[in-house]
Amino acid sequence: MNAHVPTPTAQNVLNIILIEDDDGDAKAVLRALSQSRIANPVHRMRDGIEALAFLRGEGATRPPEHYVVLLDINMPRMNGHEFMAELRNDPRLNRAVVFMLSTSRDETDIARAYDKNVAGYVLKGNAGMDFLRLINGVEHFWRIVVLPDMTQPGQPRGG
Repeated sequence: MNAHVPTPTAQNVLNIILIEDDDGDAKAVLRALSQSRIANPVHRMRDGIEALAFLRGEGATRPPEHYVVLLDINMPRMNGHEFMAELRNDPRLNRAVVFMLSTSRDETDIARAYDKNVAGYVLKGNAGMDFLRLINGVEHFWRIVVLPDMTQPGQPRGG
């Protein structure tokens, strides 16, 4: 049985939700995307509270239907771990694909991230070519995988 996989169009293009409070780190992500010729729309949020409000459609801007999240851990108001707990417990958002970006090599941070089903945990300290390779890897990831319909509620993942 063949499943219909939609072809990317202007209506279902994959958006990048960048949740990063540091302007320098956000600029580095945008620069790496540009250098990799990745022109997907980027929506930047400065912390987990702002990002959840955006993804839940609580503001004037409607959230995208297709997206991948690039998430920092250490942010004000709501950090990356707290954001992941909220995201995974929200049936409208719990299927989101999230890559956690951090300077932390702490095994506890890494384990907590994977306990919340992140797609990957990436060290930001590997600037330059390593970061460019990360962005290229994320781009290849979303070109070859089929993502769930983000408009349909999933089951809470718990934890």
